[in-house]
Amino acid sequence: MRIRAVLHDPAQPNADLFFTDKSGAVTPLPFRPQDLSEPLFILPVNGSLVLYNKAAIDPANPTASLAASVALPPDVKRAIVVVLPGAAGGRTAYRMVLIDDSEKAFPKGESRALSLIKVETAIQAGEHKLPVHPGKITAVPLVKKVDDFNMAQTNFYYKQGEAWVAFAERQLQYLEAVRRIFIIHATPGAVQPTVTTIVDTVTAAQPQ
Repeated sequence: MRIRAVLHDPAQPNADLFFTDKSGAVTPLPFRPQDLSEPLFILPVNGSLVLYNKAAIDPANPTASLAASVALPPDVKRAIVVVLPGAAGGRTAYRMVLIDDSEKAFPKGESRALSLIKVETAIQAGEHKLPVHPGKITAVPLVKKVDDFNMAQTNFYYKQGEAWVAFAERQLQYLEAVRRIFIIHATPGAVQPTVTTIVDTVTAAQPQ
């Protein structure tokens, strides 16, 4: 299976994680800061995508080195993998969210919004106004209502009581060659959410 991975862990932005490549070797996962990794070919383990916390895996007890695991949908052949901190008290240090990276599922020019917080949020990108539910991924279609420079207003909101409050407002350039992943999250001590944007200009331009 082909993946590209990004680590989203504002508290610990670096991680030494390993995966099994298509030859069966356990290999370091080469993260890039706030960017997608190069394409990697990973060997699934019992129908799951598995990451380890070290290269030397005990064949008799591989779960002792388990850093994260997620079941693979049978129809997904290539994916963007968002690696996140594991839940407090969970059995693994990390968890993963998969985004289908095929052109049919994630077309050129579109965006995806992933909410990691427990309150309701929403995105307004050009002509699109869409809810982003807790723990869910929202598909944002190609923005066509742009100015002469392909720019459009992009705002993010969270629900406070009965009101919607803006927490990020920006002008973004929307091109068919560019895809974005918006990660909505909270930081320690913050009084409102924040959004991290991952920009993809590589896979969107590559043939399937």
